[in-house]
Amino acid sequence: MKILINELEINYIVEGQGRDVVILHGWGANINTILPIVNILKDRFRVHALDLPGFGQSQEPREAIDSFQYAEIVKAYMDKAKIERVILIGHSFGGKLSIILGSKYGDLVDKIVLVNSAGLIAKRGLKYYIRVYSFKTLKFIYKSIFKNNPEKYQEIYKKFGSRDYQDSSGVMRKVLVRVVNENLLPILDSIKAPTLLIWGDRDTATPLYMAKTMEKKIEDSGLVILEGAGHYSYLDEHQRFTVILRNFLQYDRQ
Repeated sequence: MKILINELEINYIVEGQGRDVVILHGWGANINTILPIVNILKDRFRVHALDLPGFGQSQEPREAIDSFQYAEIVKAYMDKAKIERVILIGHSFGGKLSIILGSKYGDLVDKIVLVNSAGLIAKRGLKYYIRVYSFKTLKFIYKSIFKNNPEKYQEIYKKFGSRDYQDSSGVMRKVLVRVVNENLLPILDSIKAPTLLIWGDRDTATPLYMAKTMEKKIEDSGLVILEGAGHYSYLDEHQRFTVILRNFLQYDRQ
């Protein structure tokens, strides 16, 4: 289904009946990647899942927006869906948006589940800065030499850009540059809703130390570590994830 939000066409699904749950996918993903979570809950809850702007079948933003603007689009969706209280479940980038919504709209958010969530700036060593400055230097050189050959100029991004950066283009590449440099550490302690963090201990995209930092900063929170699971812990350990999620949401008491 499609809905117009802030002049953007947003694709979404709604499954089931009951208390409202909004599930938000990660960067580069879409509704299909979070269907396993939708299917866990749709027999007891009214579950909403969105293709965030620029992903899946939703329209790209017209300009480079940040995570806070993405969160406002989700809030606008909830207003249109007449959601008065919500359980937020966010994976990776979707977790980041859940943090923002939980910190700003405490009266609206009942519970939060952060699954391998983004939101903190990664620890960066010497190798990172060498790579960054090498990239900037080569970018300047390539731009000077190949200014009339855009395809040749783009080769530098294939060599030095992250996988997400390589996979994005146009406005979404500009959006990515904005969102990866945001740090939500200062707003974590403003989240009052009970928060469950579920993390794979082999996650290299959002390493486990980030989860431990979030657990310390979010007052009413707890961390469950899924051993052997990576960034998509809800897929790697789906059965354990299901039991943990249902327990937190008091699934059997619905």
